[in-house]
Amino acid sequence: MIWQDAVFMLGSSLSIVFLAPTLRDTTARVPLATSFPSMAIGGVYAFTFGTLGMTFSAVGALTTCLMWTLISVFRAPASPYNRSNAIGSCGDRIDLFAADARRWWARKRRRNDVPFESYAAGSARLRTSGD
Repeated sequence: MIWQDAVFMLGSSLSIVFLAPTLRDTTARVPLATSFPSMAIGGVYAFTFGTLGMTFSAVGALTTCLMWTLISVFRAPASPYNRSNAIGSCGDRIDLFAADARRWWARKRRRNDVPFESYAAGSARLRTSGD
């Protein structure tokens, strides 16, 4: 075993240890936008390590991918295994996302509509506590 294989295996093992409480916590809610990319990256890493002959790293990355898969199945807010959904159907989640995006865009536009001069007056003198 090369030392790099051991380092990557140790890193994967630590991530598994840190992910276990999330999987055990029945009230945990991890969005799919977090768990799915992490799961995909773990799978890609496992494949890459396997093709490089780093067997222990590949097994560690595959196990991390499995942990993220389980989290995405059991701890996603709209998971069928998650009975205490705060948000109901997929349509509700899309509507909520669209409303958040509209609010964000409106705030962004309002902030950009303010002229630069209104942020700092050029000839204004700063007041200190002694004035």
